[in-house]
Amino acid sequence: MPAETPAEPPVETPTETVAGAPAGTPSDASDGTPEPAEAVTPLIRGVGLLRHLTDAGGTLSLSGLERATGLARSTVDRITSTLARMEYVRLDGRDVALAPRLMELGNAYLAALRLPALLNPHADALADELDESVSLAVADRDGIRFIHQATRRRAMSLSFRIGDLLPAERTAPGPLFASQWTAPEWQAWRTRRAADPQDRGFPAVPPRAHTSPDDDFERRAARSRQDGWALDDQLIEPGLVAVSVPVRHPGTGRIACVASVVSHTSRHSATDLHDTLLPRLRTAVSAMEAALRGAATASPSASVSAPDSASASASVSVPLSVSAQLVRASKQELGREFIESLARGLTVLTAFGEDSPALTLTEVAKATGLARATARRALITYEHLGLVTAGPHRTFALTPRVLSLGFPPLSRTSLPRVAGPHLADLAARLHESTSLAVLSPSGEEIQYTARSAAQRVMSVDITVGTRLPAPTTSLGQVLLAERATAASGMLEEVRRRGYALLDEEWEEGLRSIAVPVHDRTGTVVAAANVALHAARRTPEECVRDILPELRATAARIEAELAVAGRFLRVASH
Repeated sequence: MPAETPAEPPVETPTETVAGAPAGTPSDASDGTPEPAEAVTPLIRGVGLLRHLTDAGGTLSLSGLERATGLARSTVDRITSTLARMEYVRLDGRDVALAPRLMELGNAYLAALRLPALLNPHADALADELDESVSLAVADRDGIRFIHQATRRRAMSLSFRIGDLLPAERTAPGPLFASQWTAPEWQAWRTRRAADPQDRGFPAVPPRAHTSPDDDFERRAARSRQDGWALDDQLIEPGLVAVSVPVRHPGTGRIACVASVVSHTSRHSATDLHDTLLPRLRTAVSAMEAALRGAATASPSASVSAPDSASASASVSVPLSVSAQLVRASKQELGREFIESLARGLTVLTAFGEDSPALTLTEVAKATGLARATARRALITYEHLGLVTAGPHRTFALTPRVLSLGFPPLSRTSLPRVAGPHLADLAARLHESTSLAVLSPSGEEIQYTARSAAQRVMSVDITVGTRLPAPTTSLGQVLLAERATAASGMLEEVRRRGYALLDEEWEEGLRSIAVPVHDRTGTVVAAANVALHAARRTPEECVRDILPELRATAARIEAELAVAGRFLRVASH
């Protein structure tokens, strides 16, 4: 551990059991460095499993995870069972899929970084002005990791996601970050290049043999230090070009992040990007740096930190995290299948945030409700895995590597993907069809965006994509009722009671009940309903038996939307 790490006596009787490989053996999740004596092996294994799921695009079979991790099937089963109980993954038969709630880990890093909240609006405005994609990236060792993407909707579009990791030498931001590297950092880069000559350790980019000598990138870094900008002329793949400018930290002058304009050669050559778009990018970066200075002036104690340092934190009051509360409620419910040390360890990452970018051991323990010894071992483990760094004044801070835990595939989450599993669960419990719909821009129609049909001989049969007149459906009435212009008495009543019930008005024999679905701002973005044959339940029974279940399902969808939409716009389709 570095000298700044809290110097506490060794933990002789830990509160969690650490099983598996003895300390000192290499770990898959830590680039081969030996595990510290007090590392929590179940936590290392859980993090490794999440990374394998991330690299696989978000879904793997249990047998696939067994092969990828090298763990016994019983161990994989226990890890996935624990993660499912925390709602970080979903179990669908023999498949395991990442769930939106896992994004709370990446959200903790993005909130603590503070850059997205301050700079994303400037990046979005520049993308609108230029009609080109704009990205923000931070350094992650000898790579770069995206923290924001403002993309354009085109047939030929860019597919990078928030959290994607790229090799520094194949990007425009890379030379700018490398211009600040120390000799040991350059040596680590050369070692990685020699060990991975085709960049197979970077799933976000196509494998590609290194065709240029190391000193080519060294010259690019030196030139970017002098010029204050850098180009990517089809280094990632043919046709892709980008120009980048650093956004500097107001206190240290070091690079806080890099802003890039990204296009393809059918629209701009690399030279054209430099000649025509670089001046406008520099103007936007000046506005970004002004935003950082304003934030530092307004709240010096919470100023944005350079990515390689952690600000001292003065007695931060941190509320108990949601996942910490979940662990408290769960540890007596799953028995032997629930790996308490894994669940407890993951809650440590959620202790950090906008008001707590750097925390002491005591503050982490207080925020999570964990014993100091347990929190300390989790921090030791995370530092070993590169997810946490020790800073001055015995503080700890999250690193960009936290985004490797599910964020890239989940950053493309849409409303139907969030709602789908919950609608399926509700349909299975009620044995009735469930649906999700959104209102058309005109407000005259609804469009079904997610469905789960009941396993019955006779069931409601409406396909995803179907459009219907909004006033004639329970889903449409709920959505129309939330509009400020709603004037009819019927819609006012729907808004007052919070649901709409249609009793055979639309089609003879069809009865349906619907409730609104809100995003994290409280805005109604969709409606969910249950539809059934009128012979199976009376209107009163629908309100008594179905409405509470439907509202609970909507609440679960809203909870995941709140996590997924904290730093991203969740698409409605």
